[in-house]
Amino acid sequence: MTRLWFGLTRMAFVTMVVLSFAGWKVSAQSDSEVAAPDPEFQQWLQQLIAEAREAGISENIIDQALTGLAPIPQVVSNDRNQAEFVETLAQYLDKRVTDWRIQTGRTRMAQHRDVLNQVAAEYGVPARFIVAIWGIETNYGNFTGGTDVIRALATLAYDPRRAAYFRGELLSALRILQEGHIDHPNMKGSWAGAMGQSQFMPSSFINHAVDFDGDGRVDIWTTEADVFASIANYLRNAGWQSGERWGRQVTLPADYHDRASQWSQENVSYSCSVLRRHTVQRPVDEWQLEGVRQADGSDLPTSDIAASIVLPDGADGPAFLTYQNFRALLSYNCANNYALAVARLADSF
Repeated sequence: MTRLWFGLTRMAFVTMVVLSFAGWKVSAQSDSEVAAPDPEFQQWLQQLIAEAREAGISENIIDQALTGLAPIPQVVSNDRNQAEFVETLAQYLDKRVTDWRIQTGRTRMAQHRDVLNQVAAEYGVPARFIVAIWGIETNYGNFTGGTDVIRALATLAYDPRRAAYFRGELLSALRILQEGHIDHPNMKGSWAGAMGQSQFMPSSFINHAVDFDGDGRVDIWTTEADVFASIANYLRNAGWQSGERWGRQVTLPADYHDRASQWSQENVSYSCSVLRRHTVQRPVDEWQLEGVRQADGSDLPTSDIAASIVLPDGADGPAFLTYQNFRALLSYNCANNYALAVARLADSF
């Protein structure tokens, strides 16, 4: 591969990554390649190092993780083209809820039945949803990502689009290194900095990861018990309701779209932005009165559970009536297609 040397301003760096401008071969960029020092990035990095020191990160960790750090251009390109938002639901499901993933998930559930049952009992999250997230995120631990998490997060923290969020994640990653849960050479993950078999962002690790096997180390990289418990704890903390469904596919009345404005909430603020495109929450019984029915045309079950209508592909696509547990899945990855893939896979076990 060609070594890419650059001395660009910050905005030029972003533009070249996204557009592959002026001879940059973004698709060929290796995580291991090191670009020539960019003065603006180096200035930014020194400010970050100062902030890390103030947060109590040791000189040893700073030296290991931040010395000689350089961005990964491909990471910014990936951030602009996430599959959850550019594929239809059918395309997304076809690639992720495959026969292999269904059959492998059933096998993994049998292999880990005892610990999964223990985790499910403690956290109130069914084993099938834990395994479904495990399967969608990392193919049941087979692919956890090979990108240097620190470099990936530094790249996204330097990029202005979501700089504040990723700066926080980068500082959290340094804290994880300092606490000794993993060492820097083994802190590999996705292009966005998600780590381990559960693909936790560093802040999620700090807030939700669990040492379920009691060995004194939180290990979402190689210890399945910790992986399962961490996923379950995350969902419980996100408001998972034990004993409830995630939702169901439904049919809408013929005049639904003519009346849809009365249920709109696009101007409401949520930490997960796709919730703005869900309807307001109404009891299932009220949706029944409005003419919403199950996918086969039968009545909805009698229930006062709060539910929203979700149209992942817009007015002409499939419709779903979703409950609180769907919102818990969205907290894991804020994309309707993702949450529906997890739900569909879990329902197949």
